Amino acid sequence: MQPTYRFEATMPTQLHALISDLRWRMQMIDADILDEERRAGISDPKNLAYPMLAQNLRARRDNIQVSIAILESRLEKQSPEWPRAA
Repeated sequence: MQPTYRFEATMPTQLHALISDLRWRMQMIDADILDEERRAGISDPKNLAYPMLAQNLRARRDNIQVSIAILESRLEKQSPEWPRAA
């Protein structure tokens, strides 16, 4: 008989909470990107004058998206009966 640890039982809940927090942070970063683009008057990332801050925020947002995808795949492997975080 294998022992059941509390950590294992709460892991899916913790992953859902982390994913939700990361999605909220992505929304905040998206708002910051839009603000910076409005301030600079440039919204095309291919433009040479595109703000460095917006470029960095986009990279941060992309990294968070990758992290969310990894966490969701881990969650699905761990407990496939749980619904995927929206």
